[in-house]
Amino acid sequence: MTRRPLLCPSANADGPEAAVIGVVLGSADEPRVRPLERPVPVTDEILNSTAPLPPTRVLRIAAVCQQHECRHFSDGQCNFAAKVVRLLPEVTDTLPPCKVRSRCRWFAQEGPSACLRCPQVVTQAVNPSPPMALAANPLVPVPPAQPEEPTDHET
Repeated sequence: MTRRPLLCPSANADGPEAAVIGVVLGSADEPRVRPLERPVPVTDEILNSTAPLPPTRVLRIAAVCQQHECRHFSDGQCNFAAKVVRLLPEVTDTLPPCKVRSRCRWFAQEGPSACLRCPQVVTQAVNPSPPMALAANPLVPVPPAQPEEPTDHET
């Protein structure tokens, strides 16, 4: 059985297997992606529907991870996903619904921690928060992982 390639959940509309997976709602200061019930293949009609805004400012699009063709990928990992987990706060305490999780690069690499932060990611944010701007900058190195907080039974 052939394994299907992992998907980037914050891709551009021209990537292989590109599909809309969510719509950006909320405010410019606190955007939140509302997932669609099912991914919708990207079409010219969908892309044109966001005009005059770029589609990636209004929609979350998943497409096949481009790995070494992507500026956020090195040493076999998505540095953006790693920075999202290390720099951004959780915005939900439960895993949000997601129809691409089984093929998601971020989930495969970072686990549920990525999912708890995912709803705040806007692919082409207008005025990103300082932590989001750091995460999105491919020149910023991935910070070291923080040790887990001890639970009550470990203290």
